[in-house]
Amino acid sequence: MRKVEFKGKTILVTGVAGFIGSNLAERLLAEEPTIKVVGIDNMNDYYDVEIKKSRLDKLLHQHNFIFIQGSIADKSLIEKLFAEYQPELVVNLAAQAGVRYSITNPDAYIESNLIGFYNILEACRHSYDNGNSGVEHLVYASSSSVYGSNKKVPYSTDDKVDNPVSLYAATKKSNELMAHAYSKLYNIPSCKRQVLSSKKWKLFSSVFWQIKSSTFAYSTP
Repeated sequence: MRKVEFKGKTILVTGVAGFIGSNLAERLLAEEPTIKVVGIDNMNDYYDVEIKKSRLDKLLHQHNFIFIQGSIADKSLIEKLFAEYQPELVVNLAAQAGVRYSITNPDAYIESNLIGFYNILEACRHSYDNGNSGVEHLVYASSSSVYGSNKKVPYSTDDKVDNPVSLYAATKKSNELMAHAYSKLYNIPSCKRQVLSSKKWKLFSSVFWQIKSSTFAYSTP
């Protein structure tokens, strides 16, 4: 995976009020004062909204942080966001999580995890229109749920992931396939990160923070 610098760049973080998104935005802003972080979150009530607000409060006082409340499933909003801020780097962490919740609320998963992710991919694709330099790299979050009922641990990138046992898992596996297709069709550099174990993430050239995750790279042309 090629090295990606983020000095002076505009970085879009979706799901910025979530645990991972807020920690990432906070670390990026602390690491490099020349960047601009644009965060979007729909602030839904899947869990206590006050927790999300408290995370945002830590970010909103930063002069180089911009917050937009809205859904990535809103294609018009995403198009306007990309047109106005022209992010060079995109980290898609917005998703409807939860295996059990997907049984009783399937619409939320189709809307956020499939339609929303499609909108992000399309916006990345069209960021190159009219000779623009476009998005340099897309990072997106996958999930250990793609391994289904696999009993073997630790998981491996060589394990089969074609037997999802929940709609949530199916949408996350679909994300991997969609990103791979867009990477090959439109040369959008992208990689996935899967939430699996307690390790550090490395994003771009130097940003690390302790989070429950693994460090798989995926689909980089």
